[in-house]
Amino acid sequence: PLPGAEPALAGRKRPYEPSTPPRKALAPELCDWYNLSAHFIWIGDRTRQLDGAHVEYFRGVKNPVGVKVGPTMDPAELVRALDILDPDFESGRVTLITRYGAAKIADFLPAHVRAVQETRHRPVWCCDPCHGNTTTAPTGHKTRSFDAIISEITSSISIHRELGSRLSGVHLELTGEHVTECTGGSQELSHSDLPNNYQTFCDPRLNYEQSLDIAFKIAKVYESEREENN
Repeated sequence: PLPGAEPALAGRKRPYEPSTPPRKALAPELCDWYNLSAHFIWIGDRTRQLDGAHVEYFRGVKNPVGVKVGPTMDPAELVRALDILDPDFESGRVTLITRYGAAKIADFLPAHVRAVQETRHRPVWCCDPCHGNTTTAPTGHKTRSFDAIISEITSSISIHRELGSRLSGVHLELTGEHVTECTGGSQELSHSDLPNNYQTFCDPRLNYEQSLDIAFKIAKVYESEREENN
């Protein structure tokens, strides 16, 4: 790993980015520019304006880049974003990180997948089941439901399969600590448990056990899929 580099970064630090080595030829014979401030950079759902600074900046670097895709993105806008960020139709150049919420994914993901399938772009599809499922508990804590997270993941897998596409990744916010920030999971955490060890200053994270619960449930989905195909 690069010293000081973040594992992933939602390119929001616009004043900071140009002062790092964002556009650097890795060898004299290479003239491409790269952002070295993180291992993976993406454009957030609220900063993906086609004529905005983030899209303009990201189209100028050769890194693989991500784009958050939510309910407010029109399918035509998604295609236009791909045209700007992936003009050479490079497979895997762009990762589309969908984040709708468990109650909305069936209404929006199919149209987005079909729109991309009608182009020459071949992005990586990734599901972010956390950001669209954030709520406020009666205790006042910002939280997420384990069941809603699992529902969005399994719905995403099913929709991609039905459309001849494939979900290739899941983006989770988690920690290896035993925090109490999300409800549900094998520990059956409830809203009343949240104050016990609520540590986050930003978004609620899945704890150690909940993260493993999700990993096992995803594995079970694919295991069942293989059994159906055999």
